Amino acid sequence: MVSTLVNPYLDGNFAPIHQEITAENLKVIGELPADLSGMFVRNGPNPQFPAIGQYHWFDGDGMLHGVRIHNGKASYRNRYVRTQGYQIEHQAGKAIWSGLLEPPQMDNPYGPVKNVANTALVWHSGQLLALWEAGAPHAIRLPDLDTIGAYNYNGKLASAFTAHPKVDPVTGEMMFFGYSLAQPPYLKYSVVSAAGELLQTVPIELPTPVMMHDFAITENYTIFMDLPLTFRPERMQKGQPFLMFERDLPSRFGIVPRHGDNDNIRWFESYSCFLFHILNAYEAGDEVILIACRMSAMNIVPIPEANSDPDAGIPRLYQWRFNLKTGNVSEQMLDDVASEFPRMNETLVGRKNRYGYTGKMANNPMPLFEGLIKYDLEKGQSETHHFGAGRYGGEAVFAPRPGATVEDDGWLITFVHDENEQQSELVVFDAQNLTDAPVARVMIPQRVPYGFHAIWVAE
Repeated sequence: MVSTLVNPYLDGNFAPIHQEITAENLKVIGELPADLSGMFVRNGPNPQFPAIGQYHWFDGDGMLHGVRIHNGKASYRNRYVRTQGYQIEHQAGKAIWSGLLEPPQMDNPYGPVKNVANTALVWHSGQLLALWEAGAPHAIRLPDLDTIGAYNYNGKLASAFTAHPKVDPVTGEMMFFGYSLAQPPYLKYSVVSAAGELLQTVPIELPTPVMMHDFAITENYTIFMDLPLTFRPERMQKGQPFLMFERDLPSRFGIVPRHGDNDNIRWFESYSCFLFHILNAYEAGDEVILIACRMSAMNIVPIPEANSDPDAGIPRLYQWRFNLKTGNVSEQMLDDVASEFPRMNETLVGRKNRYGYTGKMANNPMPLFEGLIKYDLEKGQSETHHFGAGRYGGEAVFAPRPGATVEDDGWLITFVHDENEQQSELVVFDAQNLTDAPVARVMIPQRVPYGFHAIWVAE
């Protein structure tokens, strides 16, 4: 019997596109602000070829979608991140690697995994990098989005490279980490100077290999999360998933001085949970405060018996307080509305921020975002912009207004796809008036599939 089941991540606006185009003078509804000048770029999975076995959303080759805004006009281009794996498959005309839902191909002559560079982006020391957490970053040229190649810090890169490095807006330093699922040390922590030189890489000891997607910095500290989404090879021998959430284990948060190492890290325990993405962290007196989107459980590979908790995979905004003097930990839900992809005004990374922005999740089994939420963390209030029926967006990036003197003076920018009209657009909101209609909607001349993380690089 032939299966007619379509993988939902290969259908509708999750499906890949195969045209790389460049389009100038795009149609704008409303008006692009005269002082908004730069480029919005979003990364996401876009498989070149049909998958070997089952396809997982995290498997697709990285594709960058960029909109350049200048003098009230907008242009669009999209380009694959041409990793070595992309090139090998492109020449072969077919998929060579299987993905997350298949056993690792230990006999693949090109190696067991493909760096897809499909997750996020960072701008540091005058260079844009496309990121994937299990391998090296890839340098990208702006504004043409061409791939320069894998970036290894003059041969000094000694680990994988997180999809969510943190750039200190004051010192210009960039912190990153790489985790290993194979052999210890299961975590390596690195600091890059403002000039782009890799200064240090130190091992951090973890008892078990875990998936660690994000981390945080404050003015003086770096915060790692040892959460119970564990990797145990012995499970695979029993036919169980290699990555599995162990809800009987606590969550551990390690706080280390920025230039410290395993000798001066302090671990704090809290309730079992998983965090994909952090909004921010900062210091207040004896405490380190962390704000992030928390789930009570998480399985990358769906497990039938894990579905007993209908709430398990629902992310909500939470706050943790770690007291460096007493060792106390407190945890508090800030909002019970499901939301993810937290962002902020990044001129305040590691410092106390008043505002945060998240994507409001639709009541749908697929990761669809039906609006944006702006949180006023000082007042404990929020306001929501709904995109409208059949319109879904993604991560919104904050672009500060040049010369702004208040934190929320700027714009929120994201892609929205209208399922009714089959039209993709870039929408620009005034962050101080989020419930208003967007100030500008830029019509994109081809479909922009739903994806992951974005960046704003000011002109």
